[in-house]
Amino acid sequence: MYFFLSNLAIVDIAYACNTVPQMLVNLLKPLKPISFAGCLTQTFLFLTFAHTECLLLVVMSYDRYVAICHPLRYSAIMSWRICITLTLTSWACSSLLALVHVVLILRLPFCGPHEINHFFCEILSVLKLACADTTLNQVVIFAACVFILVGPLCLVLVSYTCILVAILRIQSREGRTKAFSTCSSHLCVVGLFFGSAIVMYMAPRSSHPEEQQKILFLFYSFFNPMLNPLIYSLRNAEVKGALKRVLHKESNSRMLMTFELPAPVSRSLPS
Repeated sequence: MYFFLSNLAIVDIAYACNTVPQMLVNLLKPLKPISFAGCLTQTFLFLTFAHTECLLLVVMSYDRYVAICHPLRYSAIMSWRICITLTLTSWACSSLLALVHVVLILRLPFCGPHEINHFFCEILSVLKLACADTTLNQVVIFAACVFILVGPLCLVLVSYTCILVAILRIQSREGRTKAFSTCSSHLCVVGLFFGSAIVMYMAPRSSHPEEQQKILFLFYSFFNPMLNPLIYSLRNAEVKGALKRVLHKESNSRMLMTFELPAPVSRSLPS
């Protein structure tokens, strides 16, 4: 579980590093342009990280399924070799799919105006600047959404349906609570990520004005990666215990600093 969480953390950090610096540059210097190569690089990296997160969430749901439904066989099924293979496959498939999108963009002519109405080079905003027919690009984007969003979401739902059935079979209430607590944080992340992504890429364009789409993209690419560590950390008993100890220690030190009186200074009179 922590191996997959570390990969998810890398994806979240890469999300922010890919979009936030250029967004800050645009806010501070609106007239400073981004090169065409830099724009396509940003698009490629964003799509790679987005696809990777989708596949990692599916792999993590399968990991939770094996841990709860087959606990005695967990070490044999989820060996280090399987974990590394699943992770590398997720990164490789995501990179190849993102590369397909970028290659299809490169075949299009861009004759101006070269102003992207967005805070980063998002693929749909880049396609609006093309001077040729983008039907093929739109079809590939929709097919990729079905493959990378709808398909993984269905697999996640199947995994958690099996998990729910297994949890309901547990006799003790404490066992049911413990089993469900290991999945609740992952369910929150899945709901936020897949929900916002499906609304942005698969909902009709007319139902979401352009400014509203930019707000959704901001939530999808910036707030989701920021919320993921908080969701997973606050569900961990050890992290909560460490946080309470730190806060308790700080409150005690402040009280000591408030109520501590200075020691009297003894001075000898001159002879």
